[in-house]
Amino acid sequence: MVDIADKVVVLDLDDTLYLERDFARSGFAAVGRHLEQSHGITGYAAECARLLDEGHRGTVFDAALAALGHGLIEVAPLVAIYRCHVPDIVLAEDAVRLLARLGARPSAIITDGPAQTQGNKVSALGLYDRIGKVVLTGLLPEGCGKPHALAYEMVEQWSGHPGAAHVYIADNAAKDFVTPRARGWTTVQILREGRIHACTAPTPAHAAHHVVASLDELVLG
Repeated sequence: MVDIADKVVVLDLDDTLYLERDFARSGFAAVGRHLEQSHGITGYAAECARLLDEGHRGTVFDAALAALGHGLIEVAPLVAIYRCHVPDIVLAEDAVRLLARLGARPSAIITDGPAQTQGNKVSALGLYDRIGKVVLTGLLPEGCGKPHALAYEMVEQWSGHPGAAHVYIADNAAKDFVTPRARGWTTVQILREGRIHACTAPTPAHAAHHVVASLDELVLG
């Protein structure tokens, strides 16, 4: 158990509050519907999901088209559909319980990625009405995504508390924890079953103070 009773709770989004894999499958389905309507192609979403489960990431769209015999179709419009669709996603059960336990306590989200994509996720999960501050780093100047300090500074300014009064709960040790640690925040890594990233820390400075398998392991007091 990890005691964060006196902390401003700041949360990552993907693979922290819900499974990013579910967003991917939702996006694949949206692209699949488009391809069926525009080109008569069937089975695209299933092929993308199969490739994702096998560990493919950046090449999924191209590889799926090639596997279905349509390798000449331009990928960029499909990526746009994927990024801009309204996702069919739900909060993880332990995230639902954590938010209920938080109640009116100050809480924030810091999340990387294209702003429209991440904003659609926040909306689909009903978080704008439940979280006090949402920082979409995609709306910040170029180069200010994690691990840049700006998003963390914005949360400190919003909360009115010093770094040591905050906890950041996220999944990806490659970028999520090094900056808040340096600012005196407590950091908690959640290694959720079904996550997409390996989430390993490249250096000790990147590692979280605590590692949990479920948000139920957080003690709010």
